Amino acid sequence: MKKSTGAAFLPVKEFIRHHFRHFNAAVVVDAANAYIDHLRRGGKMVLAMGGAMSTAELGVSLAEMIRRDKISAISCTGANLEEDIFNLVAHHHYRRIPHYRNLTPDDEAELLRQKLNRVTDTCIPEDEAMKKIEGKLLKLWKQAEAENQRYFPYEFMYQLIRTGLAEADYQADAGDSWLIAACDKNLPIFVPGWEDSTLGNVFVANLRKGKIQDKNLVKSGLETMDALIEWYLETAQSGDVGFFQIGGGISGDFAISVVPLIRQDMQSKSCPQWSYFCQISDSTTSYGSYSGAVPNEKITWDKLSPDTPSFVIESDATIVAPLIFAYVLAD
Repeated sequence: MKKSTGAAFLPVKEFIRHHFRHFNAAVVVDAANAYIDHLRRGGKMVLAMGGAMSTAELGVSLAEMIRRDKISAISCTGANLEEDIFNLVAHHHYRRIPHYRNLTPDDEAELLRQKLNRVTDTCIPEDEAMKKIEGKLLKLWKQAEAENQRYFPYEFMYQLIRTGLAEADYQADAGDSWLIAACDKNLPIFVPGWEDSTLGNVFVANLRKGKIQDKNLVKSGLETMDALIEWYLETAQSGDVGFFQIGGGISGDFAISVVPLIRQDMQSKSCPQWSYFCQISDSTTSYGSYSGAVPNEKITWDKLSPDTPSFVIESDATIVAPLIFAYVLAD
């Protein structure tokens, strides 16, 4: 498994420090420095990951962040959970379409005919990725059912990795898989709304077809929140906990809301608020948008305090996140 030293990232850090001086670029430096300070004080960091980051192969940089203990827990969509492993087993069959903006409806119908599911400029091959993983997971679902066991979505993915069921099919570098790195570290991955994913749909389809019978085989979102409460309370006892958010949506709001849940709904004011906050998003504040809400709004919800170091970088996370990760890894 690949592992890089901090020195390997120093040229990137020095480039950023020299060239990123104003506007969003300057915030990149401020946020990265505050991230480093947070970790140096013994703090832990939660990564919330929305969007199509796994299909964007963010794992190339994220995996090293996990291996180097720069991230302690992850909240992500079901799509991000599964699409890292999809890419791993079907990498050679992916197709990139640079001029996707010019595709006609007939072009899109042809992609459907070829069983290529498009995510912006990248097409995920249904048979080589989704169907291949479905067959392997179905074995694990049936086994859990036979043993009267229930697991979180990420635990089934960890089983897939640890049993070696998919290893023979790896086509991409396993060192670039953030999911494998997280599995090796046994990181908790909180996946709200798992039903809104390909494998969530597949699970329900197999229920309807009678291949599995127990719809409670996969632990629910409510149980996921309860597990997040337990993790936050335990982790906050030993130091500060920060929140690094890519995009918005359910993966962000679900996880960050654990603090007001504990402080207000459980009436445990001794629970600390988040000690660091950074969001990379192309959304702007308008019309009740969560993804574009500025950090100060979160103060009113008891998620952040007025003293929490807070940053918003209005940019493309596929560009900015690897730069911040490299900056942090250089430390």
